[in-house]
Amino acid sequence: MLKKILFLFAILCFLRCSENNLPENCLRASYFSVTKSLTNPEFNQALTVNGTAEIIGGFKGILLINAGLNRFVAYDKICPNNDCSSPMNYDKINSPNILKCSCDNSEYGLGIGIGGAPQTPGFECPAIEYKVVKIGNSIRISNF
Repeated sequence: MLKKILFLFAILCFLRCSENNLPENCLRASYFSVTKSLTNPEFNQALTVNGTAEIIGGFKGILLINAGLNRFVAYDKICPNNDCSSPMNYDKINSPNILKCSCDNSEYGLGIGIGGAPQTPGFECPAIEYKVVKIGNSIRISNF
């Protein structure tokens, strides 16, 4: 039991350290957690590999992506530089691995291991990525 507690503590420290390494001007996710049933019709498109669904929540909405093998990733659609009143755009057909901010044309990579990294030179703030855990026929999206 003590080993499990120490392991969780180490993970939390690691996650906090990685966010603390962000430049000062980058947005940080506020407390957020939501659980949704994948049987809900709004998730029909997200049930196949590379399928997506848009969820109300976060700052400007959340893009959920099915990464395959029962793994999902989720990103907030707010522009990381907080310089845009519109949510970022996702064009599954022309740019399937990119979220794009319409105000400054910055682009952010999507997918497992990419973590919303900026794809546009001169930009250093990543898109906000949320943790997604699949539990039976439900998913929990959170930033903790």
